[in-house]
Amino acid sequence: MAETTELTSDITIIGGGLAGLTAAIGLADHGFDVTVVDRAAQEALTDVSYDGRSSALAFASCQLFEAIGVWQYMEPYAQPILEIRVSDGPSLLHLHFDNETLGDGPLGHLVENRHTQIALFERMKELDNLTFLAPTKVADIKRDKASATVNLEDGRVITSKLLLGIDGRGSMVRAHAGIPTSKIDYKQHGIVCSIEHEFGHCGIAHERFLPSGPFAILPLTGNRSSLVWTEKSHLTETIMSLSDRAFQSEVQRRVGDFLGDVKIIGGRWAYPISLQYAHDYVAERLALLGDAAHGIHPISGQGLNLGLKDVAALIEVLVDARKVGLDIGSTQVLNRYAQWRTTDNASIYAITDIFNRLFSNDIEPLMLARDLGMAAVDKIVPLKNFFMSHARGTVGDLPKLLRGEKAL
Repeated sequence: MAETTELTSDITIIGGGLAGLTAAIGLADHGFDVTVVDRAAQEALTDVSYDGRSSALAFASCQLFEAIGVWQYMEPYAQPILEIRVSDGPSLLHLHFDNETLGDGPLGHLVENRHTQIALFERMKELDNLTFLAPTKVADIKRDKASATVNLEDGRVITSKLLLGIDGRGSMVRAHAGIPTSKIDYKQHGIVCSIEHEFGHCGIAHERFLPSGPFAILPLTGNRSSLVWTEKSHLTETIMSLSDRAFQSEVQRRVGDFLGDVKIIGGRWAYPISLQYAHDYVAERLALLGDAAHGIHPISGQGLNLGLKDVAALIEVLVDARKVGLDIGSTQVLNRYAQWRTTDNASIYAITDIFNRLFSNDIEPLMLARDLGMAAVDKIVPLKNFFMSHARGTVGDLPKLLRGEKAL
């Protein structure tokens, strides 16, 4: 597409990562003209060294990707999660979820973020009403009652009815709007790497609660798994500076021998962990989604899934508004999105915060209480099924896309 100085679209999105590009594709698939701006080039976003993380995509999130035509490009790289086993350090008491209990598909899928990003770009090529501008930076944003205007550093100007900030925890869109945030620093880092192992994982995801934080072993395709090792921040630099041999030895010790011999594949990354949330999700002609609106502890694996719920809800709100002739950037329309997502997200903030504080310690009375609690939940079928439904993303007032339906 030839570059022009002035561009007009229905919606401008700042941020072309996983949530941002999913939103763009979903909106374009529902007939909106969309322009996406990102400061990173497409090649950088899909480079193997850019993001070493994998995401546990809930069943409902996978239905969203199916509904907007992305799943066909993701499926070859997606490992079904058939069981989840939660344990508390060396305790013999545990919590076990399996997909056969509910009987309608896996609990979710594990997909490397890089492969999801590649799949999104493949689907993007098929949409003529989606423009991707990268690498480029935003120079200025102006919003008024009629429109939102984004001035780029390369001289191009984009005018639209609605601006979406899906540009991560350090969102410049949120800062421009003057929306305050609250933040809790857990003084933890998530150390991420992938391993190859001798024995098969059988599609089982393991989460072990240790005094420093959860240690997750998440199944990838083949005899591979993704590790998310939560550690106290003051120890992270020491761990990350270990030699390859010493790091692998420590990983093998923590994983144990149930997967046989373990080999580190690829790099290792460390990410600071905190809880952060915006006080408002919307402002004049503007809405925040994904990490720009909220970032949570990875203890539940729900971070990206929350962002995808934002995406599905906003698409449905905008489609409904268009049906009755409302301005998609109006306060009335955006407030519906904010009200829909605020309550659901707030409950997840609270749950992940409480679980992290409850499990990231070795206080004996708490250890006993949480072990007995897990064992009790494992035996109470209705409660256990509720938690499984929650893990699958099928609890609450679901947008149509999360049910696998178009929002039309």
